[in-house]
Amino acid sequence: MIYTSMTNRAMRVAYEAHLGQKDRSGQPYIFHPYHLAEQMTDEVSTCAALLHDVVEDTGLTLEDLQRQFPDEVTELVRLLTHEDGTDYFEYVRALRDHPLARKIKLADIEHNSDETRFAGCGAISEEWLAGRREKYRKAKEILLDPAPAGGYESR
Repeated sequence: MIYTSMTNRAMRVAYEAHLGQKDRSGQPYIFHPYHLAEQMTDEVSTCAALLHDVVEDTGLTLEDLQRQFPDEVTELVRLLTHEDGTDYFEYVRALRDHPLARKIKLADIEHNSDETRFAGCGAISEEWLAGRREKYRKAKEILLDPAPAGGYESR
């Protein structure tokens, strides 16, 4: 992770936005965006990784973020926000051709696919895990497909 004035601001915004939220394993949710941000190598992708779920999962809006961050960051957050009513795989296809959005989404998928995060969690069913495995397998396939923009065919 890169530490700059802007990334430090993004850490604070993400922390405050996700305060009190827990992930499926019962851990503080903020660990997830921090984990993604640790893998980023530039200021813009670090900020977007920290903020990638803020619009989708908290009361903050894209407009709130636009008052605090440059367009390069907020455009990535917009691309990474899966809006209600949008098919998940269409959402993944829509961000696929943006290199930084793809990088962050691949890191997101990798972390979400790490089933060791659920160690000791009794409420996780094999059926739920199988559904996640398939969802993330297909999303990763879409993101890594070398077909040109608009050339991906659903399989």
